[in-house]
Amino acid sequence: MKPLLSSKLKEFLDRFDHFKESEIRSLEIISPTTIELTLTAQDKARAYDWLTITLLFDEVNDAKLISGSQIAYVNLDDGISIVTEDGFFAFCLENYKTVASIKESSFYIISKSIKYKEGAF
Repeated sequence: MKPLLSSKLKEFLDRFDHFKESEIRSLEIISPTTIELTLTAQDKARAYDWLTITLLFDEVNDAKLISGSQIAYVNLDDGISIVTEDGFFAFCLENYKTVASIKESSFYIISKSIKYKEGAF
């Protein structure tokens, strides 16, 4: 897995168009401080070919998750947001700009680091 650097965050989100029209494939709680989320995405760098992106959130200090059976019904029409603030990454569904506003989302994860890997669709 590759670390997602805060300096490359905008480039990463732009490459996958903020995961608009994507879907969540799986959500796994590995430990109380580690969560793995797999999403589908269209990759601008590969002529908009579909692939999966697995995000690994390490040192999670706050989260609001959706239960396993409801994850299939999550709407990602508006995509996702990832912001960095005070040394933390904050991930959520929809379009939010600050950690404080992200905590208003129906699904969010705040962690010290994020790693990602690309996989086949």
